Amino acid sequence: MTKEEKAILIEDVKERFAQNTYFYILDAGGMTVAQVNKFRRTCFEKGLEYSVIKNSIIKKALEALEVDYTEFNEKVLKGFSGVVFSKELGNAPAKLLKDFRRQGNQLPYLKGASIDSSFFYGEESLDALTKVKSKQDVLAELVGLLQSPGRNLVSAILSGQNNLAGILKTLESNKENND
Repeated sequence: MTKEEKAILIEDVKERFAQNTYFYILDAGGMTVAQVNKFRRTCFEKGLEYSVIKNSIIKKALEALEVDYTEFNEKVLKGFSGVVFSKELGNAPAKLLKDFRRQGNQLPYLKGASIDSSFFYGEESLDALTKVKSKQDVLAELVGLLQSPGRNLVSAILSGQNNLAGILKTLESNKENND
């Protein structure tokens, strides 16, 4: 590979990292070609992208981004690396890995993940990563919390209106009975 080709590849990988704020780096060493193809197909079916990329290319691409990935690179970029990119859901690759394991596949292993520039390391992070909420989920919960007091107030006013109308009718009927 020439220097120019390598520079183009680094730029391409950098763009993929920039466009996908959620990515997982996996260790697929020991997987057969058939297993890698099966995993790649499973990723595609879930709307994820899996690519095998050399560690040196990943490192240079991450160094070109605004976030400091130094610690991440030191802990994660060893051995055989594949990257799962997810544009919308930070927990989608983790769920995919768990499902893939339930089907009897022990590989690939999770080396590290970056979720909106927060770093997770190793297999022990997999359960926590499956529980990560998307931005849309968090915003929906926040909107719900903000709307709750308003809904309660409107509900109280409307229910009070019915009670007030009932009280007025009772008073009116009492007045007519007394007259």
